[in-house]
Amino acid sequence: MGEAPAQATGNPVASNVELRINARFDAAHLRNSPPPYPQASRRRGEEGLVILRVRVGANGRANEIEIAESSGHERLDRAARSAVANWRFEPARDGEHAIESWVRVPVAFRLERS
Repeated sequence: MGEAPAQATGNPVASNVELRINARFDAAHLRNSPPPYPQASRRRGEEGLVILRVRVGANGRANEIEIAESSGHERLDRAARSAVANWRFEPARDGEHAIESWVRVPVAFRLERS
């Protein structure tokens, strides 16, 4: 009679693969406060979305911040950059090791209408 089919044990391919996980800023335990709305911008009705490009160190701190996309208002861009400079991040991981990486951080400024 024929031989029984071979049975795989484990997954040898997956066991050698290290997972890379991107840096994060949105985890609730990080307690990152939104930037304060600049009063001059509030009075002038300035709104916008700032996209920051942040180099996050293995220690979870912002090592470098660039404006990837401006809100169109310098005050809002500065406020976003200043706030994110003090944020904590979950650093990227290569397997179990924290590594430096870049992450895009959107910061929205919207006035409430009553």
